[in-house]
Formats: sequence, C-alpha cells, structure tokens
Amino acid sequence: MSGPLISCVVPVFNGERYLKEALDTILAQTYRPLEIIVADDGSTDGTAAVVAGYGASVRYLSQPNAGPAAARNLGLGTTRGAFVAFLDADDLWHPEKLARQMTRFAARPDLDLGVTHACNFWIPELRERAARYRDHPRMAGSLPGYSPVTLLARRTVFDAVGGFDVTLPVGEDTDWFLRAAEHAAVMELLPDVLVYRRLHHTNMGWRALPRNSREREVFVRVIKASLDRRRRLDAGTIRPYPFSASDWQRRIQAECESYSGRSSSGPI
Repeated sequence: MSGPLISCVVPVFNGERYLKEALDTILAQTYRPLEIIVADDGSTDGTAAVVAGYGASVRYLSQPNAGPAAARNLGLGTTRGAFVAFLDADDLWHPEKLARQMTRFAARPDLDLGVTHACNFWIPELRERAARYRDHPRMAGSLPGYSPVTLLARRTVFDAVGGFDVTLPVGEDTDWFLRAAEHAAVMELLPDVLVYRRLHHTNMGWRALPRNSREREVFVRVIKASLDRRRRLDAGTIRPYPFSASDWQRRIQAECESYSGRSSSGPI
C-alpha cells in the first residue's frame, strides 16, 4: 500500500530494553511510506546505540530530560508527513495499525484524527501484580485508546490544536484530546485492538493503580481548564464531546484473550 507520508514519532527515556521491539513493529507496518523519528528525552542508557543500529531508516533527535510531552513535541516539530502517529518506546503496534486507520481517512475525507482500542500486557517479572489487578477495569480486556499511542492525525490538526502541554506531569494526552474536541476536530474510534501497551517496572501504566492524590489533582485541573475554555467559547453553555463509545465489547474481549496467550514480548 502506498499513500501520504506518515511520520511516526517514538519518544523514549532510558528505553534500550524495549525500543528495538517498538521500532520493529513500525517497520513491520503494511502501510508505506513512513518516516520514523526517535525523540530521546535525555537517556543515559544504550538508547542511542539501539537507534544507530537502524541506520538511515530511523532519524534520531535528543534533548535534556524534560518529560514525555516535551519529547513528543521534539519529534513533532521535525515531522514531514501529512499524517502523524506516536508509539511509546515500550509499546507495540499491530502490523496493520496504520493501514486500517488510513483506510478510514480515505473513506472519510472529513476525518481529522482516528484512534483505536488498546490492550495491556504485563512483563513476566510482574506476574504477581498482574494477578492482583486481573479484574481491574483497566486490565480486564481492552480500552478505547484516547492516547497518543493509538492516535493517527492529520498534521494540520496539530497546527490548529498545538502540541502537548509540557507543564503537566501527567494527563498531557487527556488535555490534548480535550483541546482537539474544543477545536471541533472530527474523531473516529476504531473497534480494532491495534495497540499493545506493555506494563513493566518503570512505566506509568501500573503505577497509577490506584492514582495517587497528586495525579488526581492534575486530572481535575485539566478537566476544569477545558470546562472553563468551553464556557467562554459557548457563553455559558457546554457542548458534549464527540468521543465515540464502543459497542464491540465481545469482539474486543476475544481479541485480548487471544493475545494474552501469546508471548509477553508482543503479538508479532
């Protein structure tokens, strides 16, 4: 398949253990053409050496450590594609992730951005924690992925909405999607599970179970800021957000249960 260039931005901080798997799932995409950019947020491990092994097929950028939002913005600022996608260095894409999303853009010229469902998986070393949270709503099956790792968006959306808020220690992705909705961006949620999020010792996914008080305060601040902006725009009225709900739960649950029996290193 050939079409518009998609720029794939991979933010990373000390991610040498999983980065190669993430990059390989981008290179395994059935869609072409692709631009791959690794945005290194001040890593002190072997991240740069991992990227160097890919030669000219992966572009490497670096900055002093400033957080994931700043790393995404670093990569975003150098993209050349008409479309932009993000993959965290410890997560994985289904081989048809971009192709299936681009099919929807071809079918819907009005579409500004698309997201997919995502499924979490644990590394083997955390099997006890996996058992403890087996029935947690965020762990038992897949979730609608309003997250950068599921996102495929037209580059023009970022021109209108802006990048990720570097002042937020968490919730910068929630803030961005809320701002996109406020700009009346046309969104679509695919029922397909096309992203696999790895839960390991150093990422945020499992450490936020349950969220601590500081994280809750940040999310409250993000929601309040959005409500305040909407009230100003609509003279006191509040418009509903066009976020899609999923009615594909049985199909999605089956996909996740099928995936859970595969290797913890991913679905590929």
